[in-house]
Parts: sequence; structure tokens; C-alpha cells
Amino acid sequence: MEKRKGKIRAQFRKNRAARTRRTDWTRDFRQQKPGQEDPILEERISGKGELTRRRTVVGNQARDGEEGGFDVQLAVEGKGCLRGRVLSVHGLATAVQADNGQLYQCATRRLLKTLSTDQRHVLAAGDRVLFRLAGAPGTSEGLIEWVQPRRGVLARNVKGRQQVIVANVDQALLVSSAAEPRLKPHLIDRLLISAEKGKIRPIIGINKVDLVEPASLEPLVGVFSGMGYPVLLLSARTGFGIDRLRGRLTGQQTVVVGQSGVGKSSLLNAVDPNLHLKIAPISRETEKGRHTTATARLIPLACGGYVVDTPGIRQFQLWDVVPAEVAGFFRDLRPYVSCCRFPDCTHTHEADCAVKNAVADGRLDERRYESYCQLLAGELEEEAGQ
Repeated sequence: MEKRKGKIRAQFRKNRAARTRRTDWTRDFRQQKPGQEDPILEERISGKGELTRRRTVVGNQARDGEEGGFDVQLAVEGKGCLRGRVLSVHGLATAVQADNGQLYQCATRRLLKTLSTDQRHVLAAGDRVLFRLAGAPGTSEGLIEWVQPRRGVLARNVKGRQQVIVANVDQALLVSSAAEPRLKPHLIDRLLISAEKGKIRPIIGINKVDLVEPASLEPLVGVFSGMGYPVLLLSARTGFGIDRLRGRLTGQQTVVVGQSGVGKSSLLNAVDPNLHLKIAPISRETEKGRHTTATARLIPLACGGYVVDTPGIRQFQLWDVVPAEVAGFFRDLRPYVSCCRFPDCTHTHEADCAVKNAVADGRLDERRYESYCQLLAGELEEEAGQ
């Protein structure tokens, strides 16, 4: 029994298998001759076929609550390995900064890439890894052997799989713009839920306040501030609020997230003029931003701490949030949930609902309640389609 200590059965992805979906039907149809057999329309799957691939590996079962992305943590000999942090991921190449400050371009161990997981990508900006040097002596190339279990994860759902935007951060700066493009409070609501689920402190930043009358933002700012969320009114063009933002970022690990064109990179350039991040104006025809940030990137600040500049998002679908959990992530709805008549109340159509009564009495913001209903309906539709 001692020999098998630390050995477990792990699920792996299909590897070197035929395409799951054929794309050459037209060519085959044109080349088909009379009397040729029809293509096979179904396949019988056995217990040891292509879809059930398991191997015995040395490692440990991931603990409940760990955000490692894997069900298995592979055992790695630390001797000869360096510790580092992922700065950015570009396809098969990963930029890693070792603890001594040196930069390396690393590939990923094949065993890690083939482990079965819900993630779209094995690595994300901010990951802490073990890697060993590869290639000729003196080169800055390496091979990532192990990924440390994550904390402070911001992730979203993309086509049924988890896309980890960033890992191991302390707080999230959720950037919106007062105008050009227009303010989207519902997107802020979704980002707040994702930040709270990932145990990240959210900070709401509203950029381009110089384009609107500040008094028009008071109702929205009052609602979010009343729930305990810090709200910063900013202008990267005039410098308004930049000192307050710099104070929030100093000494912290912060991910900056928001839709394209709201001025994420412009704000970071204003906080630290030495960054020189690429920026571009929004489209005057569509009032939508242009993608200038191609991938999430970990950037050190001169004032201390790190920020992660992320590509602009057009939509944000929550990952691993079931409909029954949605109300619990709304800070303003949470106190009323336990006061409803029915314990399984969805707060949409039931009688004697404390949440609906609070909205009718003006104790809850009507826009926030509508956002909850839209989010709940979307999550229910997604669950029904699975």
C-alpha cells in the first residue's frame, strides 16, 4: 500500500483523437459514386473508449473551495525549479517573472495541458507557478511544471467553460464611463457578483465625468455607496479623482476590468505616466470602444503594487452561479430574503414577498431589482438549456 501513496486516477482530455465534428461533407458528397455506402450516423461508446480517458498520476486531490481550476494537484519535485508569477499569456507562450525579477518565456508541461478541466486555458495572468529552465544554458526559456491553487479569481462563462481573467488579486476596479460609451449599470451589477464570488474587493470607478453633469450621477452613486461599495468619480482627461485612485491602487494587487472604450488604459496612464499603455478613441459612428489591449497583463506600478490591464468586454456571463444564489450576491436584497413567506421564493411572482414589498415601498432601488430579475431570468434560461 505504501507504494501507491499519493497515486490517484485523473481524468484527461481526449488527445490525438479524430475530429468531433466533420467539416468535409460537401467534398465527400461531390466525390460520392453510385453504390457507395452512406456515412455512419452514430457511434457506439464503450466504457473504455475515446471519451473515458483516465491515467494514474502522482498528486493530491484538490481540496474543496480551492480555486485551482483542476480536480488534481500534480506532485512536482521542487529541486531545480524556480518560483515565478505569470505576467501574461500569449497562445502557447507564457511570460513569467521569477522571484528574482528575471523574465522568462515559458511553455506549459503537456501533462498540465491535457488534464480534464472546465477552464478554457490552463494559465491566467497572476498565476503563481513552478518552472524549470529549458533550452540552451543562458537562455531565458522555461517549462511550467505546476500551478499553485488560486485565490482572488475573476472569471466568466464563455460557451459553457470557465475563462479565468486574472488570479491572485486583492481587489477589482470596475470601470465604466459616464458617457461615450454610455453607462451600463447592469454590467456593473454582474461584475460585482463575480468579484464577490471570487472574494475580491470591488471598487467602482466612473470615468469621463467631465462629459456629463455630475448631479446626474448622484442617484446611481448613492445606491452603490449605500451598499458599502467605494465609488470613484474620475476623469483621465482632466485628472479629476486620479489622486484618490492612486491611493486605492498603491500597494495592492488590482485587476482593472470594464467594457471597451471606458478608458481603463487611460486611467492607468494617468496614475503612472511611465506606463505608456496604448489607447485609442472610440468609434464616433457606434460609440463603442476599439480593442487596444490584446491580453490581460500584470503591470508593476511606480507607487507600489501591481495592476492587471484587461481587454475590453462586450458581455459578461457569470460562471458557476446557480439561480438560487443570485439574491445572496445582491447586498441590498439580502436582508429581505429571509422575510419572505415561502423559503424558496424567487422574488419575482410569489405572494407576500418581502423583496417586492420593499421595492414598492421605496426601500429598494427599482433599477437594482430589475437587474436582479433580468439576471435571474438569464441564469434560468441557461440552466434549462443545459
